[in-house]
Amino acid sequence: MLDSTRRDARPRIAPAGLMFLAITSIGWGFNWPVTKFLLSELPPLTLRGVTGVLGAVLLALLALVRGDSLKVAPAIWPRLLTAAVLNVTGWMVLMGLALLWLPASEAALIAYTMPVWASLIAWPVLGERPTVLRTLGLVMAFAGLASIMGGNGIAASAAKAPGIIMALCGALGFAVGTVFSKKYPIHLPPVTAAAWQIGIGCLPISVVGLLIETSHLDKVTPTGWWLLVYSTVVQFCIAYVSWFAALARLPASVAAIGTMAVPVIGVVASALALHEPLGAGQIAALIFTLAAVVLATR
Repeated sequence: MLDSTRRDARPRIAPAGLMFLAITSIGWGFNWPVTKFLLSELPPLTLRGVTGVLGAVLLALLALVRGDSLKVAPAIWPRLLTAAVLNVTGWMVLMGLALLWLPASEAALIAYTMPVWASLIAWPVLGERPTVLRTLGLVMAFAGLASIMGGNGIAASAAKAPGIIMALCGALGFAVGTVFSKKYPIHLPPVTAAAWQIGIGCLPISVVGLLIETSHLDKVTPTGWWLLVYSTVVQFCIAYVSWFAALARLPASVAAIGTMAVPVIGVVASALALHEPLGAGQIAALIFTLAAVVLATR
């Protein structure tokens, strides 16, 4: 009988973990063109905020069904609020606005440079020195950004500049939030922690959106309503729950590298569904970005 606690035992990769990881990657990957489409029918803050709040409510109900408590100890609240602002509020607002200037495929590629920035931030904060491979990964990430910004000429790049800046800031903010969560972990059940972070992070977005934006629900198409259900249920609930299930069954490195399928799916799905360009510049950016994340997670 094998002892799984032995130091020389290799981490077991459970087939169920790979299945959950695939569900997560598909759910998050397809959400990029979904959000891009929905922005043509609904304003960005209302769209991101309201779907997030509804998703948080569904996750909270799931936590209760699972028998998890939603109670948060007073000492955890500062960490929970900080993580919610960095990982949810900033990400949702900046990425939603970035899609107003960028194709979904390019926004997804920039967003998933996050592991590179996290590895750099972890050096001074967590004492994790960047390896040669991670340094090379940073260079590859910049090469991918250069491919996006220069692929269609200087004029096109200038028009995309606000979206590129917002997407980069969103990726950097999420990286800071990731390192923060490692340094100050939130000791809550995973589904409970996700419900609180998404709810806290999206509530102010939805309030501001409802106050300053005008939504014409009568102009939302039947396709738009179905995609709203997808964005709420699949992105915030099924994909997040599958992610937690994958983390419980897979080595962390395998799970992290597996998320690289998200921008791949986002780029291909955007090309097929939204007829976004998939030329040499986008393919080069895809290759460079994936290589950067691979090297950064080594």
